[in-house]
Amino acid sequence: MKSVQPPSCPMEALLRVITGPWTIYILWVLSEQGPQRFGALKRLVPGISTRVLTERLRMLEHAGVVWREQAMTIPPAVTYGLTERGAELRGVLDKLGSIARRWEAEGAFVGTASAAE
Repeated sequence: MKSVQPPSCPMEALLRVITGPWTIYILWVLSEQGPQRFGALKRLVPGISTRVLTERLRMLEHAGVVWREQAMTIPPAVTYGLTERGAELRGVLDKLGSIARRWEAEGAFVGTASAAE
């Protein structure tokens, strides 16, 4: 079993949190759409599996980037949103969204996996 080395600098630690598969997309959706229940979040991140979404949300919650609130209802209603720490990423997420829209308008994604979706 491969052991994970602790990060050697703050930037490495931050990148470990935000660069996992789907992570930036999840953060962007929560930034743009506000707090979401699990099912709504799954619909807003097309193509993500339930398992991966659960893993990403747990990791983000553990890192203090996302909060989780479970209502005592039947069935339980679980809502996720950005913490203050997660909200600090809004400027970066907004800039990435702006770049993505511009690149799409310029045809940069033609012939890529994202263009097929």
